[in-house]
Order: sequence, then C-alpha cells, then structure tokens
Amino acid sequence: MLRTAYLAKAASALPKRTLATNARTMFQPKEYGSKYTVTLIPGDGIGNEITDAVKTIFKTISVPIDWEVVNVTGVGENHLDGYEEAIRSINRNKVAIKGILHTPVEKHGHTSFNVALRRELDIFASLVLIKNIPGVQTRLDGIDMALIRENTEGEYSGLEHSPVPGVVESIKVITKRKSERIARFAFDFALKNNRHKVTAIHKANIMKLADGLFRNTCKEVSAEYPEIQYGDMIVDNASMQAVSWPQQFDVLVTPNLYGTILSNIGAGLVGGPGLVPGVNLGTEHAVFEPGCRHVGLDIKGRGTANPTAMILSSAMLLRHLNLDDFADVISKATYDVLAEGQVRTPDLGGNSTTDEFTMAVINKLQ
Repeated sequence: MLRTAYLAKAASALPKRTLATNARTMFQPKEYGSKYTVTLIPGDGIGNEITDAVKTIFKTISVPIDWEVVNVTGVGENHLDGYEEAIRSINRNKVAIKGILHTPVEKHGHTSFNVALRRELDIFASLVLIKNIPGVQTRLDGIDMALIRENTEGEYSGLEHSPVPGVVESIKVITKRKSERIARFAFDFALKNNRHKVTAIHKANIMKLADGLFRNTCKEVSAEYPEIQYGDMIVDNASMQAVSWPQQFDVLVTPNLYGTILSNIGAGLVGGPGLVPGVNLGTEHAVFEPGCRHVGLDIKGRGTANPTAMILSSAMLLRHLNLDDFADVISKATYDVLAEGQVRTPDLGGNSTTDEFTMAVINKLQ
C-alpha cells in the first residue's frame, strides 16, 4: 500500500505518514544498500537554483540519497527533450522531486508536461500545505489548511476542439470512480493527521451533472467517516471565504481547476508561493514539488528565488522515506531562519540571495 508523508506537527509543519486505502500495489522506493535513489527534475525558471539548495543541504548533512538528475524543459524548441527519460526514471525510483515546468499560453504551444506527467503515472492526488510560518508577517493569522485536489481529470482533461470556426468546445470530465478515490484520500488524510473537517469545493449550482457528481460522491464517502465533520461549499464563495475567514478551513478536497485557484489564494495569504510545499501522489509514485506552480522565468538566474517551498517539500520527501531525523533537523533549521528574519529573499521583503538563505539554513544545521 502507498506510504507517504503528510503534515501533522504544528511547530515543524511536517507531516506524518499514512496509508491510502485505495492503493493497488506496494510502494517500493528504490534503495541500494543504505541509500535511496531519487529522481530529480530541476524544471524551468528558478528550478535549478532551488533544487541546488536542496542538494547542497542534503550533501552537508550526508542525507542517504543519490540523485538521478533528468533535465526536462518546457521552454523553446527542444521541449520534448528528457520527458520520456523522466517517466522511466520515476517508474524505476518511485520517488521524485521536481521544479515546475513551463507551459506556454500560446495557442500552438505544447500541452502541460506537469499535467502529462501526472496522467501518465496516475499521480492522482495533489496535496498542498498552507499555513502561517512564524516570522513571516501576514494580514491573517491562524491559517492551517491542507488542500487536496484531483489531478487527472476535470478541466485539465485536455479535450478541446473547434467544431466550426469561432466556436470551441472544451470538455470537462468528472467520473464517480476518481471522485470517490480523491474523496477517500482526503478523509484518510484527515483521520490519520488529527484533522477534524473536510470541505468539498464545487460549482454544482451551475454544473449540476459534473460538479453535482463530485459533490454527491464526496458526501457518500463522508458517511464512512463519522468522526470527521463534513461540509461543502461553492467555489466562488470558498474563494471569498478563503481571504476573509481562512481559519474555518481544515482539509479541502476539490476537482482540478478549483484546487489550483485556491492553492494560489492560500499561498498569497501566508506569504507567497516560495513558502508553500506540496506533493503529488499516486498508488505507486510520489513527486514532491512546490505547492504553487510558479516557474519564475522572470527572475531566472538572478539568484534571488526563495527556496523554502522546495526545501520543505524535500523534508516531506524524507519523511516519505522514513528518514524522519533528517527531515526534523532540516525543517527546524529552515523555520528558525525564517523566524529570526535576518536572512530574507526579496519576496519576503529582504535582499538576501538564494545561496545566502541556503547557507543560513546550513549554519543552523551545523
């Protein structure tokens, strides 16, 4: 069954492991001797800079991981390079850490490799951890929510066509099977991480069949978890509630698009995308990456990117591999640097570089 890492400790913001009840196969990370082999996909934009931060930290304290680096890009004419190799690598190793891959907006651009990767490997659940961090001043306090979204269907199904010029049909796919799978994942997460409420987000007042199916399925699954409070909320109301009273939310479960929107709202509430860790999970694979899909092409090469989200995602990876001691010290060092506020990247109002932040974390480790 699937073994994974989740957020549980309020102080360290690092999750404990849990089991997904719908897992089909035994999750077996690739381990050679006393080391794990982990696929590393730096990604585009600031990807190399923030994954280098993780590599440097891991090397400093001798984390027992060997990296299998696969370069994939969504930029330029060579955007197909490395994709098939990345799939093979993740299939071998079962665990990966990655930066975000660029997806062009242009009509004739390629489709999202981030989405293709999840669909190819059936990495069906996105988990984004959104909470206040001591030392990072925000307008609202007391935020601690886990956002779980279905990764493989919904508006991201990629089914679009133009039956006649000037008309486009974009097909949204919602299935009972996948709605049930993500709902059960959300309730299992809540149960095993001492969370008390699951809220399903939908637009069933308008999309009565598609979102109605998602909403009704979540409600059916909730009956199997009487110890967990359940409710649902229309997505536009949820967006307003998220910026006015986010403390009401504990675990949110959503179809694909709504989860993307709410994760970005949540990131804005707690200090920005550079602070929010995440992971995409399937029954056989786990891909750890920042919780918000910001590539950072505009600041690439400046050395000013905030590596916190990637560092915290890497700590989640370590818990996933039962390397809890390493996860503890890395997360504590990162939170200590943020709490002290002496070393801050520009997104947090400072002028420190990525390398300076990384070295500050390393100094705490030593």
